[in-house]
Amino acid sequence: MHLVRLGAEPTEVGADVRAAIAAWGAGRSVLGGVAVLGCRPPGGPRELDAVIVLPRGVIVVLGVDLPEPALKLEAPVGTPWTVDGWPLVRTEGKVNPAQEGLESAAALARGLQTRGLEPLPVAAVVAVGPYVGQVTQPTTDLHRGVRVVSPNTTSVLSAARELATYESSCGAGSARALLEVLGAEVTDEQLVEEGFPASPDVDLSRVETALIPKYSEDPPAAEPPRPAPRGKLIGAAVAVLLCALVGALLLGSPSASPPEAAAQRVDGVEFALRAADHVAACAPNSYGDVQRWFQQQPCRSLRRGVFETRLGPSPVAVSVAIVDVADQGSGTRLRELLESAGTGGVTDLLAQGRGWPGAPREFGDAAQAVQQNGTQVRVVQVVWSQRPSHPDDLELRAMAERGLRLNP
Repeated sequence: MHLVRLGAEPTEVGADVRAAIAAWGAGRSVLGGVAVLGCRPPGGPRELDAVIVLPRGVIVVLGVDLPEPALKLEAPVGTPWTVDGWPLVRTEGKVNPAQEGLESAAALARGLQTRGLEPLPVAAVVAVGPYVGQVTQPTTDLHRGVRVVSPNTTSVLSAARELATYESSCGAGSARALLEVLGAEVTDEQLVEEGFPASPDVDLSRVETALIPKYSEDPPAAEPPRPAPRGKLIGAAVAVLLCALVGALLLGSPSASPPEAAAQRVDGVEFALRAADHVAACAPNSYGDVQRWFQQQPCRSLRRGVFETRLGPSPVAVSVAIVDVADQGSGTRLRELLESAGTGGVTDLLAQGRGWPGAPREFGDAAQAVQQNGTQVRVVQVVWSQRPSHPDDLELRAMAERGLRLNP
């Protein structure tokens, strides 16, 4: 593990975190990677004690100073913590530090995605001190990529190994660009020594296989005789007519759904595409103040998709809308409008009758994420398919952050 110290740790327990990571030593013999200490990533809600960049994942580390040592800490994400049976009272910040950990991880992932960097999953470790004998977390929280641990060498190392399990390794060049976002300068040679491959692994889940011909042991058929010039002209005319017919069908039928086999993967989670369309007009496909905005400033195009995935045993529906506007200033105003409560939004395909067996009735009370990249604005809504949803549901909000990397 290569250490880069940018500033002082924001918490007292941060010194223990630094000592725990430094004990792993340089090189890849224990874990490898680079730890940036005392930094605040762009867009992050607070200073972080450390950001650990590993070949198969990124981990934000937040330190939490308890009032006094504790024997038992119950640390769920959605409700206040209890220390030795007593509620942990916080005068500022979120209801508990685990929520801040998830928000910090989501903010860093969003920042990396907007810069077009390697889409490594970002998880969170919350280090609590000065001493905790036992930490209890719900199983569902563990699956969400957050660990609450004591700041010792073994516990932080175990958490890092559990969370950094992406399917392919990040190359040294991509890791260097990622570290530059954090304000750390590390050479490619140092990164290779810490376990980052000089060339990134091939991610087979992203390889386009549609053009790979099927293997056959049968000998190739003899090439047919070349047609006369008249045949060429007739064949070309037929091809043009077929292309025009297919184009007319596609343009005239935006409700045509893609095959259910279409799927995308984000952070190891598979999203099945259930419906998609691409239209030129945004006003007829929006509502409220957003619709009135589009009537005054028409968009260039609108792409929409609806995906289905699972959180544990529960199905989840994800609506993605990508709006292209005239200029970056318009994109900023649209993003601010979409982020405001009660201003309407872009109509999802489910509301236009594009459901599927097991789909939710609507995207009401959805968790939402909005992101701008130049002239492009993305809006993601996520709901439970078979139970009530809430905009502040942390599991749905984390899934909405993943949805920002989906492409309908």
